[in-house]
Amino acid sequence: MNSYVNTAVGALLGTIFVLMSVSIASEGIFHSEAPEKEGFAIVAEEASAAGGEAAPAAAAVPIAQLLASADAKAGETVFKKCQACHDGTKGGPNKVGPNLFGVVDRPIASHEGFAYSAAMKDFSKGSSEKWTFEFLNKFLMAPKKDVPGTAMGFAGLPKDQDRANVILYLHTLADSPVPLPDPKTATQ
Repeated sequence: MNSYVNTAVGALLGTIFVLMSVSIASEGIFHSEAPEKEGFAIVAEEASAAGGEAAPAAAAVPIAQLLASADAKAGETVFKKCQACHDGTKGGPNKVGPNLFGVVDRPIASHEGFAYSAAMKDFSKGSSEKWTFEFLNKFLMAPKKDVPGTAMGFAGLPKDQDRANVILYLHTLADSPVPLPDPKTATQ
């Protein structure tokens, strides 16, 4: 049995020697210097010290004007992206996100039975802020930028028309929808 142990140890040491030799030789042959200049520098935006106060710039076109040309049917199609996390039926369940039936003009972070993140509760100012058309437009553009720290992992809807369509569709999900804003009195 002693000869078997010696053979096994010798094979292990021989394998290690070969691997180390190959490693040293390949390092010498294929050695590359670090580049003087990076090929691509990644620049990250810095969060403001004010917390949730600094949000992305508002949309160039006022939401009232976008809603005037919006299509609720197209919004229903875009809303399918939201249905993985949200339900839009009356009395429907909360999923990963709260139920969105009647969300337009509802106080922010106030849906019964849903545990909102601390960031969303702070953003709502004790549920005194409401999901107005303007707030929804700004939030849906980039949720994580608008409410830093929100648990909502959705990247956002960068296209104005998609956001307007979804907001118009959400507007229809209510027993008595609030009136749409007048596009003639809309300002930027």
